[in-house]
Amino acid sequence: MYPHHSVEPVPVDRLQTVSVIGAGTIGASWAACFLANGLNVVAVDPVREEEDLRRAIDKMTPALESIGLASGIDQDRLRFSSQIGEELAAVQFVQENVPERLDIKRETLRHLESVIGPQVIVSSSATALIPSDIQAEARHPQRLLVGHPFNPPHLIPLVEVSGGAQTAPEFLDWAMEFYRAIGKAPVLMKREAYGHIANRLAAALFREAIHLVAEGIATVEDIDNVITQGPGLRWALQGPFTTYHLAGGDEGIAHYMRHLGPSQEARWRTLGEPTLTEELTAQIVRQVEEAAAGLSPAQLAHIRDAGLVEIQRLKKGLPN
Repeated sequence: MYPHHSVEPVPVDRLQTVSVIGAGTIGASWAACFLANGLNVVAVDPVREEEDLRRAIDKMTPALESIGLASGIDQDRLRFSSQIGEELAAVQFVQENVPERLDIKRETLRHLESVIGPQVIVSSSATALIPSDIQAEARHPQRLLVGHPFNPPHLIPLVEVSGGAQTAPEFLDWAMEFYRAIGKAPVLMKREAYGHIANRLAAALFREAIHLVAEGIATVEDIDNVITQGPGLRWALQGPFTTYHLAGGDEGIAHYMRHLGPSQEARWRTLGEPTLTEELTAQIVRQVEEAAAGLSPAQLAHIRDAGLVEIQRLKKGLPN
């Protein structure tokens, strides 16, 4: 890791102003989250209109209030720019959300480093890219890390924090403290990996879901119902290891692994490796649209967000 150095970020409890670079779906959600925590936000996006961003944040506000993250968002604390410039000189933390392309992320970091100090941490919302690659050409690579949220960031607590080969350990510690302070549940990765943790797990499940459709074993709607009416209900409360720990009865996971571990291995050997052909892709698109029953993505997102609010309320009332 990067050796100790004298440049330090502002203490988390003195943080006042942050920047959101890229104000699309993820960036807007981050902006709403930061505003809900009383921070000043400088949003930068070359494509999205300021009023569109403000309307999006307005729509997120009731959900944030419902889970107790804000009594109200003051958009007077939001400033907007179409490009990275001197207005970022005073920011103390940056959440970067530009498209998932290494060249764009490196170019964005280059522009940022021309206006922000070396003590300002830049956390990338990169979905799969690893921080070592993003920071490779940076002037101050020690301050670049990945803080990958799960969509939508203003409602889902998870943030996967990952450092690259040159990331300073103390900056990773700061990021963990910061994300906890704004109500997140950050997980610090022991080492970087393409796709981080959650998306690798999600990719494994999605691959098998695609395989089941391709083999005619189940429809898209069947598979979604299996997850939401079965394991998904448990996963909202306990992860896969705890789930199998409970499946082992009084002896827990030790009993499960002894007696049912071989059946897991047998299933692993039958898992598919589908190829997304044009025909299979068209089949999936058709079945997803049929399962949506005329509801638009925006309507489905509203249903999802309302459910997330209720799940968050429930979980806050349960013991850890």
